[in-house]
Amino acid sequence: MQERASILHQLVTALLKGEISRARAITSASTASTISMRLATVMNTQLANSLAEAVSALSLEDFQAFQSALLGHMVKKTPGVAGGHACIRNTRIAVWTLISLSQQGMSEGELLNNFLGLTPFDLLAAQVYYQAHPDEINTLIDSHHSEEGWE
Repeated sequence: MQERASILHQLVTALLKGEISRARAITSASTASTISMRLATVMNTQLANSLAEAVSALSLEDFQAFQSALLGHMVKKTPGVAGGHACIRNTRIAVWTLISLSQQGMSEGELLNNFLGLTPFDLLAAQVYYQAHPDEINTLIDSHHSEEGWE
């Protein structure tokens, strides 16, 4: 792993210095696709760190506006997807399903294990949505339970 980071560092340094022949020599030691994947990972990490730094520097009012906007993008209703009900991000995982399972005693860890691709932040977004729309979510849970013969 450290060797890969070293190769990537050497490549980036050579490219930044305009040392194309050196960059070519480095790439011949590794495949282009592997390097591009590594470079993308580094760039994504740098972007995430820059974003986190910018967010942490926001005033309280701007931070609250950012949180609201971010959570607004975390839960979406898309016609034709999960009956048009509120889902987490671009998944087919309905908020009411997560809330129902949570109310039945499923832990956060169990939810994350059973719904691969979800993060703890996704579960927080579901809880925040539920707090803002309890009647909508409770009606869906009650409707599902009555259809399934729950008592």
